[in-house]
Amino acid sequence: MKLYSSSFFASAALAGGLLLLGSSAQAQTVLWASKVVGVSSQKASGKEPFSPDKVLGEPNAQPLGQISNDAWIPAKEGSNEYIEVRFAKSILAQQVTVLENFNPGSITKIELVDIKGERHEVYKNTNPGPLPSAYRTLQVKFKPEKYRTIGAVVTMNTGKVEGVNQIDAIGVANVDVQIVKQDFKNAAKTDVETVQMDSTLKNLGPNINSRYVDTHPVISPDGRTMFFARQGHPGNVGGNRDPQDIWYAKLTSGKAQTWALAKNLGTPPNGPEDPNGLASVSANGQVALLTGVYVDGFMEPKGFSTSRRSPGGWSVPVKVQIDNYINKDPEHIDGYLATSGKALLMAVERPDGQGGQDIFVSFPKPDDVGVQPDPKRPVAWSKPISLGPTINTPGADFAPFLASDDKTLYFASDGHGGYGKSDIFYSKRLDDTWTKWSPPRNLGPVVNSPDFDAYYTVSAAGDNAYLVSSRNGTDGSKDIFRIALAPAFKPEVVTLVQGKVLDAVTKKPIRAIIHYENLITGEEIGVAESSPIDGSYTIVLPAGVQYGYRAESPDYIAENANLDVTAADKYTEKQQDLFLVPFKVGQKVKLNNIFFPQSKYYLQPSSFPELLRLVKILRDYPTVEILIGGHTDNQGDPALNLKLSEDRVDAVKKYLVSKGIDAKRLTTQGFGGTQPISSNEQEETRRFNRRVEFTITKK
Repeated sequence: MKLYSSSFFASAALAGGLLLLGSSAQAQTVLWASKVVGVSSQKASGKEPFSPDKVLGEPNAQPLGQISNDAWIPAKEGSNEYIEVRFAKSILAQQVTVLENFNPGSITKIELVDIKGERHEVYKNTNPGPLPSAYRTLQVKFKPEKYRTIGAVVTMNTGKVEGVNQIDAIGVANVDVQIVKQDFKNAAKTDVETVQMDSTLKNLGPNINSRYVDTHPVISPDGRTMFFARQGHPGNVGGNRDPQDIWYAKLTSGKAQTWALAKNLGTPPNGPEDPNGLASVSANGQVALLTGVYVDGFMEPKGFSTSRRSPGGWSVPVKVQIDNYINKDPEHIDGYLATSGKALLMAVERPDGQGGQDIFVSFPKPDDVGVQPDPKRPVAWSKPISLGPTINTPGADFAPFLASDDKTLYFASDGHGGYGKSDIFYSKRLDDTWTKWSPPRNLGPVVNSPDFDAYYTVSAAGDNAYLVSSRNGTDGSKDIFRIALAPAFKPEVVTLVQGKVLDAVTKKPIRAIIHYENLITGEEIGVAESSPIDGSYTIVLPAGVQYGYRAESPDYIAENANLDVTAADKYTEKQQDLFLVPFKVGQKVKLNNIFFPQSKYYLQPSSFPELLRLVKILRDYPTVEILIGGHTDNQGDPALNLKLSEDRVDAVKKYLVSKGIDAKRLTTQGFGGTQPISSNEQEETRRFNRRVEFTITKK
């Protein structure tokens, strides 16, 4: 077993990423606060110095032991100053770490918040007071409990420590090692020579590679379709004078990684005279992000376009609208649309960059988040912002690929140094600003060489990567290679969910938008759309979260689904059809994301996103009336089951009324276990009988 250097531990811990003892070790995780949900007082707000948001992300306050703009200052002196934060996902914590950058010693209590919103005290100090050092890392270790931590509350008695009190960062980890060096800003850089990949590069063979340039592979999240570009190939639409066309191939054998013979994607989007390129593809392979803008059938290098797959082939590309889009070198452009649909990465040269190609990110405008897809009107995107100087250099930084976990970035650069003309690097996003990243790590000499190495792409499973290299290519050309990922460079675990969106009555496929959200925080994580051909959809859910997901289409009401992957530790795939109920009197809609403790009737917080959507429906349609029905399984006393079902629907009604819905529009009825929809013989099927649903009685 190969051990990594101590500098690797410092770098990985600081990044909030993976701590690995060796190639066979299980992933160990450090999480830094990603969201402030409560604060007793604040010195400033938003992005201003000393604001509560300064506790987010990895430790960064400088200089240590002195007042820093990058740490939070409570505005008051009192015995109950506090800040409450959330982490990006849940974790079985073994330690919590709080960095007090100035005048330490005022912390009196630390509580961890579980996924149900309950607090657990892990640290108490009844005698706060000033400490000799002006800076402290307060590290509290404990045996892991059964609950999963999603947040933390730090309470301070600032009156007991004279002067300004500052907190720089709050983190949790599932390890009991020291996760922060005292001199965290000066931690040694990782030596790339100490990290090796687990295998050698493998040429994908003649079905993919030719004696012409084969470049820019894009793998679908399920790993079963590859798109790539061929330059000057006789099979291009314009023959060997055609500068570049998009090709694709299907995986025929997953174990052997055997690909079928590649085919030209056809026209559109390929044209006879244009350097056509595909930057990324949606999770279900139905929407492609293309480089260039298409005008009268010809491609101009002025940005990006989208094309949608339909029964008749790919649609005519439509320009992607990006506010203040600038590229001073239009011949060099790369892009990537995140699997979540919530971020558009682009490598362009802008006046506000570091020089040469830099990587920027845009976000959907608020009015365009999750709207019904319209091929003639793509989503509009915000002004690009730079990923910052940690990623971008005065050299060329390009070929961005964001893994399905929405955090792990792979990119090429000739400005970070390395082994040759351009190398591939790895970095982790640390917070929601998209400007804070872990120090880029070179993927090492197996991936990178003295020649050109770029265009790195990874399937959702995270087991194999694909890249372009000019070494050992067919007849000396650039070829596409595969390599098994080393644990140190794998993205975080995800679950791939596939299915169809169907009319609940006719079972016919429906074109719809799919939304998926964190049921604990209510935050929408991503959006996708189903295929207009067969209603199929694919979404990718990063581990550590309890999700709810649903389809939306005009004149329908969604029956939501849910999936708890808080404890997922390996890649999995799940089949789940989504049903839409016609908005008509007499139609019954199951509320699948209503949760109660066993044999209890009070609502759990994870029920609120589902109930708030029902509130919105009732507000949007003020004449609608519904019957709320409650059901149990057949286990236990039938009379008690009937009473429990009645109490549960009464709790739902009370919640709706508390949100302003007239009680006269809501009737309730408990059915106990008298109306099963599945077998009661075993728990796997019996759980479907425990449900809340509503019937439209008046429209």
